Amino acid sequence: MRLRLLLVGALLPLVLWLFLPVFSQGARPSAVKSAQLQRKIDIAREKIGRRKGTERVLTRDISGYNRRIDRLQTKIGGLQTREARVQSDLDAKRRELGRLQTELRTERARLTRLKARLAVAKDALARRLVELYQADAPDLVSVVLNSDGFADLLERGEFLGRVGEQDQRILGVVREAKLDATDTAAKLDRLERRQQKVTLIVLQRRNEISEIKQGLIDTRVGYATTRQGKQRALGGVREQRQGLEQELEVAESAQRKIRAQLAAAADRNAGDLPAQAIRGGGGPWIFPVSGPITGVFGERRPGHLHAGVDIAAPQGTPIRSAANGRVALMQPTGASGGYGNYTCIQHTSTLASCYAHQVRFGTSVGANVKRGQVIGYVGNTGNSFGAHLHFEARINGVPVQPMNYL
Repeated sequence: MRLRLLLVGALLPLVLWLFLPVFSQGARPSAVKSAQLQRKIDIAREKIGRRKGTERVLTRDISGYNRRIDRLQTKIGGLQTREARVQSDLDAKRRELGRLQTELRTERARLTRLKARLAVAKDALARRLVELYQADAPDLVSVVLNSDGFADLLERGEFLGRVGEQDQRILGVVREAKLDATDTAAKLDRLERRQQKVTLIVLQRRNEISEIKQGLIDTRVGYATTRQGKQRALGGVREQRQGLEQELEVAESAQRKIRAQLAAAADRNAGDLPAQAIRGGGGPWIFPVSGPITGVFGERRPGHLHAGVDIAAPQGTPIRSAANGRVALMQPTGASGGYGNYTCIQHTSTLASCYAHQVRFGTSVGANVKRGQVIGYVGNTGNSFGAHLHFEARINGVPVQPMNYL
């Protein structure tokens, strides 16, 4: 019995080694390509989500500016109606001013004639007074000398009573000419003041409305310019989103094909590969490095999956294989889509573990590795912000929770 146990113990490693996965040349690159496509799909979905959010914001902003412009246009329309009324009023006032100016010219001409007539009448009266003085009419001369002026003389009844009928006609002409001249001068003054007032009021109203309207027009132009900028931005974002959606459709189609290929490969190799993960020494996966977990598996934001766990460790720390398997993939920085130096080890026909951001590799593609064997070294390559190991578990190339295997 003891000998049988010893033989079983000796043969078990050989049996396990014989049942390590033997990968077909089609299945291994298919799984790798599936993982790459899944990362591409996740990134595309995230970008599409961000652009849709930007589109919503821009569309909302554009709608807001449309409403503002409509309100301004309504105000401008009201001001244009008021401006039209003011312009009509201004036209009427201008016509009135034209009539006033014609009347003013007429009255000025009349005043000129009246002044000339008054001058002639005064001259005739002066000559008559000289004649009266020479005719030795002392009483009448005394009245003239005692008057306060020509206007006072015309109002003195005593003077008017002593002159003859002809003289009174002369005096009447003089007085009428003087009154007409005074009235005409007063009328001219009133017309000029009215003209100035009407002109000032109309111009003030027109200028006030013009300033308000111009301010609204300037604001509307500013809104329209901003709206055009946002419309251009919206067009650009939509174009980007449509391009990403096309890329996403292509990637998802390719992903479906890859998964079908992986399933077919699994069926073909079902008799040669173990159904469950090979466990080195019978235990679960081991942690590939020792250190605190600084990033967990799951969505960090909508549409973006953090496909593994991050384990902090000093740069250069050896990375050990989590379980027995065969190296299926090694990609250097620049070819791994942000993973830096990246290694994947296949453990069954469907299950693999992957190690990212290595400073350098420690194995080669196709090599058989044991659990705990060094396969690389911790680094900070790719999209990384400090030395750490990004550790993944993948089934058929699709990331799953690695903590379920540790």
